[in-house]
Amino acid sequence: MLKIVLSPDPGLAQVCEPCDPKDKTLSKLSKQMAHAMYTNDGCGIAAPQVGVNKRLIVIDVDYTGKNDRDPLVLINPEIVELSGDMETAHEGCLSCPGVSVPVTRPAFARVQYTGLDGELWEIEGDGLLGRCLQHEIDHLNGRTLFESCSPEVRIRALAAYEEAKAAGARPGETAIVVEEEE
Repeated sequence: MLKIVLSPDPGLAQVCEPCDPKDKTLSKLSKQMAHAMYTNDGCGIAAPQVGVNKRLIVIDVDYTGKNDRDPLVLINPEIVELSGDMETAHEGCLSCPGVSVPVTRPAFARVQYTGLDGELWEIEGDGLLGRCLQHEIDHLNGRTLFESCSPEVRIRALAAYEEAKAAGARPGETAIVVEEEE
């Protein structure tokens, strides 16, 4: 199984290279990424989170832990529209285990991507899907959870992350919930 790369690995801060949609190895890589995502109870994973500097993400926001796996593979995804009210919700990250951090994002996202079939597709969504698309594309642009939250929250989140790592937090765990100050 692919190993999850943990923050502050420098690979997570790099902008990823575009994929060649005709690259036949992307199918195998995406299956391995999906396996790592499901094993660690994630709903999305980006290639840099497994040490691969490619614009590739896998998401499955409907997975409930049973035999209902239906991963969606997005090659070279690009956000074409963000709209709606700004919403703040707690996000966890496989590369930042042990913490859940409040992140403010637009409610709706529309993303264009190439599928494994080589066809150009669009997906749009709000709620968890819209948030997951934005979060994973952030990874492709060298942004982690810590760069996506406010500066005030970032200070507390990084301290909580160090505490969680020292306590042995593993990908998929979000025991420490960092709150915004009132």
